[in-house]
Amino acid sequence: MEKEIKGVQLSGKINIPPSKSDGQRAVLCAGLATGQSIISNLGGSNDEKAMVQNIQQFGAKVEIRGNETVIDGSISFPNNAEFNCGESGLGLRLMTGICAVFEGKHTLTGEGSILNRSQSFFIEEFPKMGLEVQTNNGFLPIMLNGDLKPGIYTVDGSQSSQYISGLLMALPLLKADSELIIHELKSKPYIDMTLSTLASFGIDIRVEGNRYFIPGNQFYSATNYKVESDWSSASCWLAAAALGQKIELSGLSISSKQADVAMLDALYAANCNVEFLVDSIRVDGEKRRAFTFDATDCPDLFPALVVLAVGCIGKSIVKGVHRLKNKESDRGVVLQQEFEKLGIKIELLEDEMHIYGGTLMKSAKINSHNDHRIAMCMGIAATVIEAGVIIQDAESVSKSYPTFWDDLEDLVVRD
Repeated sequence: MEKEIKGVQLSGKINIPPSKSDGQRAVLCAGLATGQSIISNLGGSNDEKAMVQNIQQFGAKVEIRGNETVIDGSISFPNNAEFNCGESGLGLRLMTGICAVFEGKHTLTGEGSILNRSQSFFIEEFPKMGLEVQTNNGFLPIMLNGDLKPGIYTVDGSQSSQYISGLLMALPLLKADSELIIHELKSKPYIDMTLSTLASFGIDIRVEGNRYFIPGNQFYSATNYKVESDWSSASCWLAAAALGQKIELSGLSISSKQADVAMLDALYAANCNVEFLVDSIRVDGEKRRAFTFDATDCPDLFPALVVLAVGCIGKSIVKGVHRLKNKESDRGVVLQQEFEKLGIKIELLEDEMHIYGGTLMKSAKINSHNDHRIAMCMGIAATVIEAGVIIQDAESVSKSYPTFWDDLEDLVVRD
């Protein structure tokens, strides 16, 4: 699907959708819990739908009641099953960890861009933990045979925190204690989110520096859980507000453990004024300026940060480019290529992205590379380009934010 967005003025209040990251964690925990959990404010993204389907496949019962998702957890797990995680990297990594706990043969696969993403972590780490692992030359599907053994394991956390989250969800289910020692952990806020969700479902993990002590023989306990609004989705709207769009964002918690709450720090670095109202956030970017920001622990912010940077005169620097390689697209390269079509110069220098802003952007046809975050950031950029932009594969937003285009349309000021 192609979407044309022309230069428009936006105004109004937008209610930020639920976090698919928080939602997927909660759904999986509820699916593993004994008893009935009620998840409120669960979103309708493709990633969340895939996780719901997976817990149903391993025996959980799910019922939708308005804004509540009622989940009766499963007390058994199939010895032989295949799980499709859609395009969700998080869903795949969490489900692979859980499948590893249960004896038998389990296959994990997916769709779309995830088929092109390396699964080297499982190949390198799982055999050390007692599992036989097969892949398609390092890519999906992943086939596991055996079951995870308790023990003390040293693992590499530099690729993604999602692998670690999968292990943290899995190891408490073993019959004996385990310990994870993580080297070069990236995106630690996402690990903190996992630990917080696990605690809500009765799982206890003790942390000392880079060591995670995980008692065995634990059980997930059913609970009522409210999914937070999504700071990742909010980041593009915050960038839009900084560029002069008169919008307010509601539903966000500034005490959130989500990594992308760091977008506030980026706005401060760009000399924007952030105003916290009773139930919303407003941004004044009239005095914005070029900035430097380290996004190593929050790589999903890169698209929004580029949009912010193009509206700042001078060179902005965003660090952490190495975290973009194994996303839905090679985001560093894609951002460089697509913004070049709009007349924006971006350089990739080792682990830094240099964005030269303050130039009037021109109209172009943009390829989102089927990446939801690229599509959304281009949609926001288009609102300040008089002749507009045509975005290819615009439907990719359904991965995380199915109503994005509708929300954008609702904010357009009509003559």
